[in-house]
Amino acid sequence: MIRLAIFSVFIFLSLPTQPKLVFNDELFDRVAAKYGEASAQRVRIWQEMLISLNKETKEDQLFEVNSFFNKLEFKDDIEHWGQNDYWATPVEFLATQAGDCEDYTIAKYFSLVELGIPSEKLRLMYVTALRPRQAHMVLSYYDTPTSIPLILDNINKRILPANQRRDLIPIYSFNGNGLWLAKSQGRGKQVQSGGNNSLWEDLNIRMKQEN
Repeated sequence: MIRLAIFSVFIFLSLPTQPKLVFNDELFDRVAAKYGEASAQRVRIWQEMLISLNKETKEDQLFEVNSFFNKLEFKDDIEHWGQNDYWATPVEFLATQAGDCEDYTIAKYFSLVELGIPSEKLRLMYVTALRPRQAHMVLSYYDTPTSIPLILDNINKRILPANQRRDLIPIYSFNGNGLWLAKSQGRGKQVQSGGNNSLWEDLNIRMKQEN
């Protein structure tokens, strides 16, 4: 669940090194032991998808990653994890086959970074969705620093430029490199470098522990 009182929950920290995805038999065995063999198989399919997309165009990579994770079930954190706000790792998201908008966004972000898209071109973006009105998170892709970003979303599953998503009001965006206040068309001014929030730090730590 996203909190609207955004800046009150942000603690600026020196981020740990962003983890890379590691697929091996130990990971699959741990997932199978905790969640079942079907869950481990979903993680294997994710790995196979990333391998198959390695030499594809950026457009195909964006489309396939967006489509892959959008097939999972939406479920609120309180129902799914028993917590008001929990950011699942991509492995947890796939293993449990459900999550909320942050989990879709996080899984897409790390998948695209694994495919070689620089993290500087990707931002996790907090927005207000207007239909229905709710706090929401999407992934934005910037072909260049001044480009209107493409929006990868689990509500509207089409990848569209931000200026065609009149149903979204950007608030701010971030990645492992910093925080940006939103301006028109999803672009914005960087207001913090080298740090983000405690949920993001905790997510990165848990991803390293999965490796």
